[in-house]
Amino acid sequence: MKIKLIYVGKTGKKFLEDGEKEYTKRLKRYLPFEVIELADIKNAKKRSEDEIKNLEAEAILKNIKSNDVLILLDEKGKEMGSVKFSNYLQKQFNAGSQGIVFVIGGPYGFSDSVYQRANDKLSLSKLTFSHQMIRMFFIEQLYRALTILKGEPYHHQ
Repeated sequence: MKIKLIYVGKTGKKFLEDGEKEYTKRLKRYLPFEVIELADIKNAKKRSEDEIKNLEAEAILKNIKSNDVLILLDEKGKEMGSVKFSNYLQKQFNAGSQGIVFVIGGPYGFSDSVYQRANDKLSLSKLTFSHQMIRMFFIEQLYRALTILKGEPYHHQ
């Protein structure tokens, strides 16, 4: 089982990049984990929101295999706590998925083609965070979920 996180654009803040690196390093003790950073769309100021979402969709979908489970991190997705998220992951593992791909879209969200390909949508919070912050938060939550599944003391109830 391999997990990928795909996101659009650079993080750009050293403290967030450091957090991403730390939790990515920790995650790799449990399973193969890959982060794919997609470049921002060139000449975005001259393009419509739909154009940007469609160009981002092309880049996202190029990085997804036909047998991958695609889960969008989306404000309209299901919300769950850390323990429920760990159980959700366990169900994905038990289903025998080859890979799980989580995607954080660009500032305008996802195109219809990405929504149609998606197997599920999850929301990390009703609060709004920058996409750069969500990256670190998600990687930490993924790490937390794996420690819960292993019965390790990182998460406290």
